[in-house]
Amino acid sequence: MSPPLIELQNIEKVYRTGDVEVRAVNGVSLQIERGEFVAIMGSSGSGKSTLMNMLGCLDQPTAGSYLLDGVDVAKLGRAEISRLRNQKLGFVFQSFNLLSRTTACENVELPLFYTSPHVPLRERRQRAIEALEKVGLGARLYNHPNQLSGGQQQRVAIARALVNQPELVLADEPTGNLDTRTSIEVMGLFQTLNDAGITVVMVTHELDIAAYCKRIIVMRDGKIIRDEPSTQRIFAGDQRAALDASEQHASLS
Repeated sequence: MSPPLIELQNIEKVYRTGDVEVRAVNGVSLQIERGEFVAIMGSSGSGKSTLMNMLGCLDQPTAGSYLLDGVDVAKLGRAEISRLRNQKLGFVFQSFNLLSRTTACENVELPLFYTSPHVPLRERRQRAIEALEKVGLGARLYNHPNQLSGGQQQRVAIARALVNQPELVLADEPTGNLDTRTSIEVMGLFQTLNDAGITVVMVTHELDIAAYCKRIIVMRDGKIIRDEPSTQRIFAGDQRAALDASEQHASLS
């Protein structure tokens, strides 16, 4: 039996400023299995972003253990952590983090520059094109970010997260800069990726966005206060249809 993809045991993260000690994450234990779609919620200061940074191996816990696919991250050196992050994880951020002077295809290729063994140019380009086609941007390969809408830019960011074929995608407020229709499209894309077997963990403060997920974890003061399946799950196809009907009704009124 394979281990959970993510296993946290009594994770703590303590920040110190002078004599002041802040426990951003306080004794969190958590398992996430392969194929889950999890939302982590909480108000500002709840610890959700700090937890996400530790899940992404961008920060190390002060205490406790983190096993990623059975590997104890604390026992790895910096180069090994970097390699693990590049092979296992894909990241999607609220602000897209695209390079403005490079095309969509070149932005998606970037993670492949840090892959070991080296990926040849022809393969890098082909994998980037396939990732962009997967998110519906096959016709926008050579557009620069300023030639794309916000939703298209986020799709480029998702394609970049997928180009190394990760087991886990971590998304930090991925709809925070998007309008309602575009948010529905992006969440529909995450649902499609999850249906294909990719594990998705997403930080959000919006209940209506969390409802697209299969499981909702709520944090407060660095602790998990609720962890349960989504009982009223939203599906993007239904939301798109409802929005289309609403807009059509409004145009006829």
